[in-house]
Amino acid sequence: MGWMSDETGLDKTAANYVALTPLSHLARAAHVFANHTAVIYGDHRVTYAEYYDRCTRLASLLAGMGVKPGDVVATLIPNLPAQAEAHFGVPACGAVLNTINTRLDVDTVAYIFDHGEAKVVLCDPQFLDLAEAAIEKMDGAHPLIIEVADAAHGWPATGRHPEYETVLSAADPDFNWHMPEDEWESLALNYTSGTTGRPKGVVYHHRGAYLMTMGTVISWRMQLHPVFMAIVPLFHCNGWNHTWMMPVIGGTLVCCRDIAAKPIYDAIADHGVTHFGGAPIVLNMLVNADEAERRPFDHVVEVFTAGAPPAPATLAKVEALGFNVTQVYGLTETYGHVTECVWRGADWDELAQADKAAIKARQGVAFPMMEHITVMDADMAQVPMDATTQGEIMIRGNSVMKGYLKNPEATAEAFKGGYFHSGDIAIQHDDGYIQIADRAKDIIISGGENISSVEVEGVLMGHPDVNLAAVVAKPDEKWGEVPCAFVELKPGTSPTEADLIAFARETLAGFKAPKQVVFQELPKTSTGKIQKFELRKFAKTL
Repeated sequence: MGWMSDETGLDKTAANYVALTPLSHLARAAHVFANHTAVIYGDHRVTYAEYYDRCTRLASLLAGMGVKPGDVVATLIPNLPAQAEAHFGVPACGAVLNTINTRLDVDTVAYIFDHGEAKVVLCDPQFLDLAEAAIEKMDGAHPLIIEVADAAHGWPATGRHPEYETVLSAADPDFNWHMPEDEWESLALNYTSGTTGRPKGVVYHHRGAYLMTMGTVISWRMQLHPVFMAIVPLFHCNGWNHTWMMPVIGGTLVCCRDIAAKPIYDAIADHGVTHFGGAPIVLNMLVNADEAERRPFDHVVEVFTAGAPPAPATLAKVEALGFNVTQVYGLTETYGHVTECVWRGADWDELAQADKAAIKARQGVAFPMMEHITVMDADMAQVPMDATTQGEIMIRGNSVMKGYLKNPEATAEAFKGGYFHSGDIAIQHDDGYIQIADRAKDIIISGGENISSVEVEGVLMGHPDVNLAAVVAKPDEKWGEVPCAFVELKPGTSPTEADLIAFARETLAGFKAPKQVVFQELPKTSTGKIQKFELRKFAKTL
């Protein structure tokens, strides 16, 4: 058995075991990077020492308002410094952070306040009417509101509630942070989109978020002092955990209230932004920006993109502008990205641009902090890695949620068989790389043939006049359902429906080509995802 047969005295102690938590990152950075710029927003600049002080005061403020460990503190804030501070200050008093999508309707926000039992809401004045109306509809105890004014950008305090900066300045800078005793303790509460019913409350633990930050640093090939721009909303998977990650490497967080091409180009030119994440619609925005909105820069900007798979044509165009794009994939239930399309260097460097772009559209392989991610059939058996056979993406690893709040049935269903069931339909290539075929609900079944909406969208996005395309099923008497395309055109272009159908048929089999094309602006979520459920409803009326 050797010496390992007797481990007497080899126990966990305060010296050798500390619960993993992303809170440790900022506590360290306050000393190691004390004078380095931590956060930028307009004229707002704070060092890491100042950032830590502000988060400490927030924790003190919340505790003074009666927030106890395990209580929920909600936010309705864009990507502003206070939203970043909440990621540390809320759990620093032992509370659970619930960042709420600012585009939700009153009824849904009221449901989230009630279901999560929020004690306090940090709220930007732009969304104050929403918060107050939601509170009026609540069944349970009403949360207290703190206004987070943004006067410099047109949103001064209303005076109806205590104002963030005022109460923060009076809080205790020596408050003792509440660190988790167990890394399984709850850190954050995020709600799913709820497109088919009430949203589900996804509970994150400290361990998962800590390991997300470590895995991302490795996969994004980060070095000390990156400049990261928060484009992904911090209410979406906590901005993929990137705010918790920045202190690890002394990074600078550049906040942005309104996402548009000009502020992104300005931040790259003025602040030297080196990294950001965003949905494919952000890439499209950069590609199609007017010359007046663009600024020159002389460094490569690393981009993580996720959501609907970006069209190969978009990837090829955006990389020519100086952006190196890595496709990642994940869900709210996995803290954000858990797979990445790792580039295989010399093996792929010499490929034609179109072939490179096609590879970069794959969702790839598991991040370092994940245990196993693969594609399985309905019996939870591995599908053949033949780039053809479809199955469901299954996920195991530490960056998977604790479960759904107050919903044990949905939790058990999601974790059946020892994997998290993603609901995403994919194929696997012979090298193990995963590629999404579609969400299960987005597969179009026409005359018994399965059609991937993603495949049809990718072809349409290759047309020079197309800005965005979304394809859904339209009911059909003969075939059951057929592909229907909704298309946003670039300004000044005017292809016909027949033009786009003919273009699609040059690449696709006839049954896969759209049978109808509707030209309109596409409905989108706050994270830039196209709301296909709205298009499906409309397609039924055509």
